[in-house]
Formats: sequence, structure tokens, C-alpha cells
Amino acid sequence: MSKAGSRILQSVRTARAYARGDTTDGFVAHVPDEVDVKSIRAKLGLSQEGFAQRFGFSPAAVRDWEQHRRQPEQAARVLLLVIAQDPDVVDRALAGAR
Repeated sequence: MSKAGSRILQSVRTARAYARGDTTDGFVAHVPDEVDVKSIRAKLGLSQEGFAQRFGFSPAAVRDWEQHRRQPEQAARVLLLVIAQDPDVVDRALAGAR
């Protein structure tokens, strides 16, 4: 097998192990620099206040994010991406924390 073929095969094995949860070696989460908070909120049909209350943000933070006065911190961007994909997952996690 060629060097390139060996590297590709090793990459596939590593990716498969990662997908199974066997390892996280060599993988880095890439969090986007910007998240469109307004579109996420609008998709859910919530007011700024309702969005903030439902997901544990301050209403002032939601306003500032939407008006681009400030950007969410990295952890908040990750949470916002989860909310955009499956808000019910966040609801269940928060309900279990009460």
C-alpha cells in the first residue's frame, strides 16, 4: 500500500473510533465565531424575554447579541447551536437540573 493510502486508511480508522466514542484524540471542536441569535429565536417563535427565560440567558444579553453590541462567549455559542438543532434536548437537560 502507498504512503498516501496508509494515511487515508489510518484517518478512516481514527474517525470511526471517534464516531463510536472510543477516542477523542486528534479531534478539536470548531465553534463558529458568530451565531445568528435572532434567527434561532425567531425560528422558535419566542420573544427576546421568552427566549432568555426558556434557556437561561439574561434578556439584556439576548438583546445585545441580536443588536451586535457583543458576541456570545464560546460556551454560549455552543449552547445556541444546540438550541438551533434541537431545543427540546436543552429543555430536557434544564428540567433535569431543577
